[in-house]
Amino acid sequence: MERTINKVKIFANQNEESLAIKKKVEEYLQKYHFEMVEEHFDLAIAIGGDGSFLRMLRKLNFDSNIYYVGINSGTLGFLQEIKPSEVELFLARLHNNDFKVEEIGIQETTIETKKETDTFYSLNEIVIRDQELNATSFDVFVDNFLLERFFGDGILVSTSIGSTAYNLSYGGSIVYGTLHTLQITPLAPLNSKVYRTLRNSVIIPENKEIMIRPTTKTEFIVTVDGENRAYKKVEWIRTKVGEKKISCLRMNEYNYSNIIYEKFLK
Repeated sequence: MERTINKVKIFANQNEESLAIKKKVEEYLQKYHFEMVEEHFDLAIAIGGDGSFLRMLRKLNFDSNIYYVGINSGTLGFLQEIKPSEVELFLARLHNNDFKVEEIGIQETTIETKKETDTFYSLNEIVIRDQELNATSFDVFVDNFLLERFFGDGILVSTSIGSTAYNLSYGGSIVYGTLHTLQITPLAPLNSKVYRTLRNSVIIPENKEIMIRPTTKTEFIVTVDGENRAYKKVEWIRTKVGEKKISCLRMNEYNYSNIIYEKFLK
């Protein structure tokens, strides 16, 4: 996407630190002759933690026609690249078109029940668990080919950008955000003489669809980027990297390996 950035909308947390940063951002936007608007904008800026970035995307329905960037006033801030101390530097570079754009794949999931079909998008992951949080079983397919007959607490399917979120807590792999993969990570899988379940993550390329079919119970909680949704009489869950992508602004020195080091190891 090649598009001039003139109009900007800010999505800020309402805590004291975020509001103070918002005030500075507004001052620098005026200094560098950007227009602050409420609609029809070229750039959306989230100020807060990673949750702020996710809320912004949901509110904008993952609009592919604008750019996104995050300013971190939270704790980890993996999705929020710009530090508060870098606000003026970033906006000066933005004014001079001195930045790069990273395209991020968006997960598209369809849940088919006996009564309806629900389709939605996610940036990080979906988590599928029994409604009563008991052990459950699924047949898991990749492009109609059986991968496994799963038995355990549930299944997490994360995007590349979401590989450092909930997925990492369950021992999943870190994947570079530009690879546009999905990763199937088991939650407490049972592996015994009766049940033979994969205990490690499986990484699936973007041109394939993951299909999950319940084999016993059909009532589930599906957690979408941290938000729970309840479904009854589920027949199929289908998820893939969809055609929708979002474009995130990065400073030119942005490096994913360095981000991993700073966020998790430094």
